[in-house]
Amino acid sequence: MNTNIAYILMIATLGFFGYIGYQAVRDRKIEKDEYLSARGSQNWLGIGLSLFASGMGIWILFGPSEVGYWGGFWDVVGYAVSAATPFLLLAYVGPMIRRRLPSGVTLADYVRMRIGRPMQIYVGLISVIYMFTFLFAEFTAIGKAMFVLSDMDPLIPMCAVGIVTAGYVGYGGLPASLRTDNIQAWVVIWLVVALLMILFTGDISSFISDAKAYNPEGAVNWSIGSMSYMESFSSGLALVIAITAAEMFSQGNWQRTWASEDDEALRKGSLLAAGLVLPLVFIMGVIGTVVAARGTASDPSAAFFILLEDVHVLLIAGFIVLGIALVCSSVDTLQNAITASISRDLSDGKMDLSQVRIVTIAMIPLAIYLATGPTIGNFTFDATSVFGIFLFADLLAAATVAPVLLTLWDKITSTGAMMGAISGFVGVIAYGTYHDDLSTGIGYIFSPTNEFGLANLNVFLSALFASCLVTIVVSNASGPKHDDSE
Repeated sequence: MNTNIAYILMIATLGFFGYIGYQAVRDRKIEKDEYLSARGSQNWLGIGLSLFASGMGIWILFGPSEVGYWGGFWDVVGYAVSAATPFLLLAYVGPMIRRRLPSGVTLADYVRMRIGRPMQIYVGLISVIYMFTFLFAEFTAIGKAMFVLSDMDPLIPMCAVGIVTAGYVGYGGLPASLRTDNIQAWVVIWLVVALLMILFTGDISSFISDAKAYNPEGAVNWSIGSMSYMESFSSGLALVIAITAAEMFSQGNWQRTWASEDDEALRKGSLLAAGLVLPLVFIMGVIGTVVAARGTASDPSAAFFILLEDVHVLLIAGFIVLGIALVCSSVDTLQNAITASISRDLSDGKMDLSQVRIVTIAMIPLAIYLATGPTIGNFTFDATSVFGIFLFADLLAAATVAPVLLTLWDKITSTGAMMGAISGFVGVIAYGTYHDDLSTGIGYIFSPTNEFGLANLNVFLSALFASCLVTIVVSNASGPKHDDSE
């Protein structure tokens, strides 16, 4: 597409969302609690659309198709399931936590009530690491998408999205993000349906055949990306465990727990989000296996866009609008969620509203800088390193999620939960030592991957099972007391 037309579409789309966000809180005095929680303001449809929109960042155009390209059937299934399971857990766990802590904003608020201040800080740090990595990965993705679609300098859409979202989130907080989420969700749903229908109106039998076929010999990037390949179950399950655990520490979901008007709205909204996310991610993953069969992907992360090379310019225009809607819906959520974790969990709630707004805006230049792929010391922020940061944060979450959620059971003690979280890492080291040696076990904590560079299922299972077992055993040994500590 002509770059000037792409600029017009980008500016118009961003201007529209900026206006919606501004209008959401115009002539209203926003207090700090409403800025971070929008407490009790959303019905089930609003929560469902917001969870869907905030969860469906522009990664949806890159991640699933790349996973499908490399991994085949079970990786596609695992990626789709891992996108939906956090919402299914939220539907069940969210109302329980709401009832126990009606004044909460983040999961770490509940953690403090049940386990104490040190664990609140730890959970807050895990959350910030994971969400900030997600944030600059989204900026990287929109820059790449606009370059692929229109040859636009990647830095320009990064800066444009950052300025607009920081503007309306800094001004209106979570209420502004929720209002734009609802509009963005409908834009994403209708555009995805329309665009996929256009893509699939060709020879559907050929499409299915390509999905089942394997990457041909001599392909630029050979892979096993085929829906006929059934031997990737372990890597698919590893994705489910790693991503589900990490997403439980994505505070945007927990903010919406308290933004729901009641428990039923949260439950139904979470189920709606899961029902929308799962088929979309699955279809996008299948598209990656189609591209793999054609052996045409010099860059597998852009596998989906290869199918757009010969389509009409109006279709490209639709994907530009879609890409902007997707990145805004996730970036504005991440900005407000990171701010909530910093202001409540790390600073112990001591920041006033003006300081909260400064944090909201100040994180954007850093995120954009990291999205440009700089080299700092001996570390380069390229796709491989970002994936490594994600996996490290995923392992932190996998070692901590069971002790945190088990505190919903009254027999779990603070000592048991804290020992369980520590034991998650001990379990990883023990597995590595048994499998190879001590240095391998320690290395798994910082790089929980297998020989192919993918998430290592056994490492994540070791963290999950060890933390769960020790939490229960130590809690039983230390007595059935419910020791809430402020």
